[in-house]
Amino acid sequence: MTARDDFDPLAPQREAAFFYGLFLRGHDVETLRQDIDVPRSMMDKWMKARDFESSFREDLQRLYLYRKQVLAIFDGLVLNEQNRPRLQ
Repeated sequence: MTARDDFDPLAPQREAAFFYGLFLRGHDVETLRQDIDVPRSMMDKWMKARDFESSFREDLQRLYLYRKQVLAIFDGLVLNEQNRPRLQ
């Protein structure tokens, strides 16, 4: 996520599409989910750090929400692919 992504409403879709492409190429879906996600425990640890300024904490919160949005889009793409009828 870059500063430009704050102004680009399609950034989460583009990033999810990147990971979806990796999924279509045979990468493990759970590994990709772990690469996308920021676990809540990690976020809690970051928010408790005493040496982070409040503006940085706000950036971390935005990052966390962004990653969750990318993960939700990715999961939707994967689910759609798994429910697609196969031609024989």
